[in-house]
Amino acid sequence: MEESGELVRIHKFIADMGVCSRRAAETLIREGKVTVNGVPAEIGQKVDPNTQRVVVNGKTLKASQMPKAVTLLMNKPRGVVCTNEDPFGARTVFDILPPVYQDLRLFCAGRLDKDSEGMLVLTSDGDLAQKLMHPSQNVIKRYRVLLTKPFDPDHIRVLLNGVEVEGETLSAEKIIILKKTLAPGRDLEVHLRHGRKREIRRMMESLGYFVERLARFQIGRLVLRGIGPGHVKPLSRREIGLLFGEKE
Repeated sequence: MEESGELVRIHKFIADMGVCSRRAAETLIREGKVTVNGVPAEIGQKVDPNTQRVVVNGKTLKASQMPKAVTLLMNKPRGVVCTNEDPFGARTVFDILPPVYQDLRLFCAGRLDKDSEGMLVLTSDGDLAQKLMHPSQNVIKRYRVLLTKPFDPDHIRVLLNGVEVEGETLSAEKIIILKKTLAPGRDLEVHLRHGRKREIRRMMESLGYFVERLARFQIGRLVLRGIGPGHVKPLSRREIGLLFGEKE
């Protein structure tokens, strides 16, 4: 059947409408809870939301009612986790959002572990999140890292070349030993291109160092400024462009 307008995969349309995540949408499709023009939908099916009637759990989804994408910058405090729901009952970054954002279906575009802090992007735009996290974008993320003991300058080259940790090759893009600080020699600036799970901590531990404090302060060209711990601000189109290294 030839369709008019732009075709999108049905699980993406359901997610963009704020019903659930793409993965959960696929589950609903498998369970027969999604129909297109009265016919059960199929995984991977493409639809034209403007001309076809998509129904999920008995509710018709109208493209005209699609919620506007929201992208927030948060200064994540230590002690909260980057997940929508923690099985151990820990507070999440979504628990501390202002009430105006509590009912939005947001998710993290790149995470920070529980003990880390600083710059975190929350968005309802799945395409933006995937683009920001995909290695092909070469988005550089910058961190301030405080170690429990002085860092040996000879180890800079080691980490730039990469170390093997649990079957993964972990590496830094750049490491600067900061000297004009309260902890000269222990205070570093680390740049990452990938940002795998606990990457900086695991790299450092492989060489006998332990991280006392870790804070992300920049993604692309966008720097974290003027936002207190636990606070958020909506990002403009220009600021989103800065995340990807676009010039102002």
